[in-house]
Amino acid sequence: MEPKTVLYDVTDHVATITLNRPEAMNSFNQQMLEDFDQIWRAVKYDDDVHVVVLRAAGDRAFCTGMDVKEGFDRHPNVWSQTDPGDRLSPKLNQVWKPLVCAVQGMAAGGAFYWLNEADIIICSDDAAFFDPHVSYGLTAALEPIGLARRIPLGETLRIALLGLDERVSPARALQIGLVSEVLPREQLWERADELAHIIAAKPPAAIQGTVRAIWESLDSHRTQALRTGLSYTQIGNPIGKAEVDRANVPRRKWTLR
Repeated sequence: MEPKTVLYDVTDHVATITLNRPEAMNSFNQQMLEDFDQIWRAVKYDDDVHVVVLRAAGDRAFCTGMDVKEGFDRHPNVWSQTDPGDRLSPKLNQVWKPLVCAVQGMAAGGAFYWLNEADIIICSDDAAFFDPHVSYGLTAALEPIGLARRIPLGETLRIALLGLDERVSPARALQIGLVSEVLPREQLWERADELAHIIAAKPPAAIQGTVRAIWESLDSHRTQALRTGLSYTQIGNPIGKAEVDRANVPRRKWTLR
C-alpha cells in the first residue's frame, strides 16, 4: 500500500495517518478517497494495528472537506451515487480499532466524516470547527447528522445553520464535548501518540469489542443495546475473568484532565 495523499506508518501497534495535502488545506479529492479505501482495509485486517491516530500536515487546516477545485468522481446516475463517507469513515467500513484525531487549524465540512466517528478527539489551541455548506447554498445533512450523535442537538444545528459566519473555538468545543482536551500546537501530536500507545498496550480484542459495542448501541434502543452488549461481553470474555494480571503491569502515574 502506497497512498499518495497521506502518510501512513505503523509503529508499536499504532497506525499513524497524516493527511498530506497542506497546499489544499488537506481537503479530500478522488485520490484521497481511494487511499482511504485501502487504508481502512489494511487497518481492519492487520492485527499488528491496535489503534489509529489521524492528524494533518501543515498549520492552517486539519481538513476543509471536499476539494472544490478537483472534486471527485460521481456516477452520472444520481441513484447510483455514493456518499464520500463510505470510503472516509472508519465505522462505516467496520473498523473497530480506536481512532484518535488530533486537530489543528480549520476542521470544516467533510472533516466531520472522520471527527464524527473518532473515539477520542483532541485539538490545538488554534483549532476552529465549522460547516460551510449552507453559506454556499448547499444542504448540510450528512455531516451534521453524524455530529448530532456526539454533541447536543442545538449545538449541531447552530453549526449547520450559521455556516461560515461562526466558528467553534477550542474552548467551546471542549464545553460541548466535541473534544476532550485542548493543547498548545507543539504538544498536539505527542499527546495523541501518548494516548494511542496507552490504549494499544491493552488487550486488543477487549478494546475492539468495547468500541464496537458502544458504537453499535447508538443504532438501538436502550434495552436492545444492553442485550447486544451482554452478548459482546460473552464473546469478548469467554473465560469469564480478567485476562490481564494487573500486579505484573508497570504502574503509570494518574493523569487528570
